[in-house]
Amino acid sequence: MAEARILVVDDESRMRKLVGDFLRKSGYEVLEAGDGEEALEVYDTNRDIALIILDVMMPKLDGYEVTRRIREDSKVPIIMLTAKSEERDELQGFDLGIDEYVTKPFSPKTLVARVEAILRRTGQSSARERMEMAGIVLDKAAHTVTIDGESVDLSFKEFELLQYFMENNGIALSREKILNNVWNYDYYGDARTIDTHVKKLRSKMGAKGDLIKTIWGMGYKFEG
Repeated sequence: MAEARILVVDDESRMRKLVGDFLRKSGYEVLEAGDGEEALEVYDTNRDIALIILDVMMPKLDGYEVTRRIREDSKVPIIMLTAKSEERDELQGFDLGIDEYVTKPFSPKTLVARVEAILRRTGQSSARERMEMAGIVLDKAAHTVTIDGESVDLSFKEFELLQYFMENNGIALSREKILNNVWNYDYYGDARTIDTHVKKLRSKMGAKGDLIKTIWGMGYKFEG
């Protein structure tokens, strides 16, 4: 994924340069946009963009509206940058389909590590490209999920979470272990992040959501 194309969207030129320079040093191609409208224009003409780094507070269209419009027809991974740290703002981002949430100020090296983690997981190959369990069919290569023959529309992170649960069928998993493996970096926030994603995943899975068992005081276990 060394040649992956990343779109960096921020109304502060210094922030775009800072993030862009670190990404370029890591071998990525970087496109930039200074506001929400420009971000949508750049994305519409460059649909091979592998990942978007998106600021929340911007002129014309904010990051939430940009995400909402992109999610109408694309599941491209999105990392949201924000100066806010309130839980409700994070939950709003996750509800719209944000894959990662990074609060300013942050370490550019850490941001690049998160980019690499997402691209590594979306581009990884495995001998087990297709898993079937309890009527659930997860196809890693096609990035699709069907339940009892019906297609289920999952976000990138929800797909990763379900994949991890199925790969560890019957095994009790702590929240810390889930975060470290699915998010693929040391996460220093609280456990509500994983709880929010599990709640949404269960809802989309319908009756099969009951296969994800809560282990009180610890985490979760998938029983397929």
